[in-house]
Amino acid sequence: MRTSGVVAVSALVLNNVANAAGLTDYVLPDAGTINGGNTFPGVSLPFGVIKLGPDLYTGSDSYSGYQATGNFTGFSLLHESGTGGAPKYGVVSQMPVVGAIENPLEDHNDTRSAKDEARVGHYKASLGSGTTLEMSATHRAGLYSYTFPKDSTSSNVIVDVSHVLPSFRGQGLGQSYLGGNISVIKDPQSGSLHYEGFGSAGTARQNGLFTSADILTKRRLTRLLSEPNPLATELASYDDTPSIESTARLGAVFTFNSTQVTSRVGVSFISTDQACKNVDAEIPRDTSLATLEENVKKAWNERILSKITTTDTTNNTNLQLLYTSLYHMNIIPTNKTGENPLWSSSEPYYDDTFTLWDLFRCTTSLFQIIEPVAYEEFIRSLVDIWRHDGFMPDGRSSFSNGVTQGGSNADNVLADAYVKGVRGAVNWEDAFKAMVTDAETVPPNNNDSRDRSASTKEGRGALPDWLEHGYITTKYKRSVSQAVEYSVNDFGLYQVASGLAKTDEANRYLNRSRNWRNQWNPDMKFQDFTGFLGPRNTDGTFKKQDPLSCGGCYWGDDYYQGLPIEYSFNAHHDIEHLIELCGGTDAFIARLEAMFTPGLNPSGDSKFDKTLFNPGNEPSFTTPFLFNYVGRQDLTVKYSRFNAKSYYNPTPGGLPGNSDAGAMESWVLWVMLGLYPMTGQTTFLVGSPWFSDLTIHLGGGKELHITTTGGSEDVYYVQSLKVNGQTWDKAWVTWDDVFANGGTMEYVLGSDPVKWATGPAPPSPATQHDDSAGGDSA
Repeated sequence: MRTSGVVAVSALVLNNVANAAGLTDYVLPDAGTINGGNTFPGVSLPFGVIKLGPDLYTGSDSYSGYQATGNFTGFSLLHESGTGGAPKYGVVSQMPVVGAIENPLEDHNDTRSAKDEARVGHYKASLGSGTTLEMSATHRAGLYSYTFPKDSTSSNVIVDVSHVLPSFRGQGLGQSYLGGNISVIKDPQSGSLHYEGFGSAGTARQNGLFTSADILTKRRLTRLLSEPNPLATELASYDDTPSIESTARLGAVFTFNSTQVTSRVGVSFISTDQACKNVDAEIPRDTSLATLEENVKKAWNERILSKITTTDTTNNTNLQLLYTSLYHMNIIPTNKTGENPLWSSSEPYYDDTFTLWDLFRCTTSLFQIIEPVAYEEFIRSLVDIWRHDGFMPDGRSSFSNGVTQGGSNADNVLADAYVKGVRGAVNWEDAFKAMVTDAETVPPNNNDSRDRSASTKEGRGALPDWLEHGYITTKYKRSVSQAVEYSVNDFGLYQVASGLAKTDEANRYLNRSRNWRNQWNPDMKFQDFTGFLGPRNTDGTFKKQDPLSCGGCYWGDDYYQGLPIEYSFNAHHDIEHLIELCGGTDAFIARLEAMFTPGLNPSGDSKFDKTLFNPGNEPSFTTPFLFNYVGRQDLTVKYSRFNAKSYYNPTPGGLPGNSDAGAMESWVLWVMLGLYPMTGQTTFLVGSPWFSDLTIHLGGGKELHITTTGGSEDVYYVQSLKVNGQTWDKAWVTWDDVFANGGTMEYVLGSDPVKWATGPAPPSPATQHDDSAGGDSA
């Protein structure tokens, strides 16, 4: 389906929040922009194509284009938020330049004269030349508003079709300009100048962006530019449409005798004609910057922010963290429905997924609650990508799959959606076939220089070992982390197969989901703890391994972005068996507590007190909540709250690491809500909410009301809980309990822990359906 209108929003009735329309006032777009957070502070709608903002140069990678220091190199149309790997996009920029320009295709840049100003729907940059540039955006269009110095004798805007965000990492991941074209047309009625262009960057021409823009001011002269002829003939006549195409750097310079210049820009991945239609439909001529800003605010308020509301306004910092996190969590993926140049389909299309390895743990489950319509579209998009590209993505951008860091984690996302009742227009028979492709088909090796042992583009590259041995040997890189993820992926197939009454397939994948146990080395030791997930040599023997060392924790190592002790907690579908392997309940509690003991990780980041738990990395995300499985819900509250309070705040440096496209923000949101999802299951682990009341608006008039009494910043241990008015003795709830039809959760909080959760432990489905593990048979 094609997106409709400038800002597609749905009406929402708010029952318990004062000034809900002003929730954007709590959003700080520049939060998480420095110290490795990599968030995007510019202007975007939820999942919008246009992400209009600055590109700055410091000699290091600018993943979102933004740097707190350095010089402006342009203001471009497409960006990512919170990503790593290498910068993406920065495609087609405008750059204001004051004074005579000898060579417009030189690397023109400018300093800052004041701190950038960022708020929802509006971005302002003050350049050293005295020029200010203000911006706003719609879904597929943007507006630049320039104010040049009054004493300027020459005001210029350089349009650079060949502009991209560069990479300095030297890993062959950087973008390059591949070619493009630009044409300049004069409107016979208004006299304004209109340019149309195409710029291709990255690795393939289909990654190209078509753009169409007008320059709304009295024209003096224009030049089309291309290397090696940067001083092309000045255009004085527009009887014909001047245009130029080149694989060399390419652009145009517009020079004005006015200090006020406005440019409307539309984009498309289909054609320049579509780009023109997008800008005219979404930003009609004479639309003001203020109008666009209000539209953007309205979209964020109604579509995202007002889905979680509170009347508890006593702690402004908590409110800023809540709504800023919701904001940054929903910038990407990008809804490019109607803009897919590769195939024609009636299905939605979502791009810029960075990556499901980061997002499946607790982001996509919140995505379903906050934006159920968009979430269903996203699920359908994953399946449609499989139909046309052969595999679902783990990461995807510029209409191409890649990269896969561990397992085929789209399987987890689909399983989570299925068990929580997502149906709608999802073709679940096709979805299961897509999952089976991941589970049974070895993807072609894409010979990634970081790991040549198997595909890093899609699917499960180490599948031959998995199918033959039931474990993964060191023949394949990241063998241990892939093994535990493949187990979770297979559990996802079991869940969907069970729901579709595919009994044989369900049994097959449930049995395979326990194969992580084959990676368990009982001889690995740390302190008094014995047994951890370890690498196996090609002859099946265990390789000697320190539980606190992962080498570089990178593509060529046995563990990816996590220590062996971290990964050893990650079989979340089989926790009961994991507890048994660890020596029982008391030993498991002690092992968990060791994760949060300062000073035990000699190679750890000092800002995390060198704990084995890493609050800035996804393999650690669920660990503090596992106390709920062993009767210590109080320790879940203690450690999740401590880490959230210690390492998260709504400031530019307020994230513990790379945002990972909102993964970090979603983790802290769950902590604030007092719940945590077990992906692929219907279980939510109970924590302790940060507000005296919260309402989660679920759509269709359904709401989950969460209240606390007796709590404060220093008083947060759960004393008792009622769910839907009934006294509750379990440290977990299910989707049906509180989300499927709404519900209530009433907490009483106190300063000291009490043993209130005396009921059964959370489910451990892979164990409880395993006769050999002593659980209940299916």
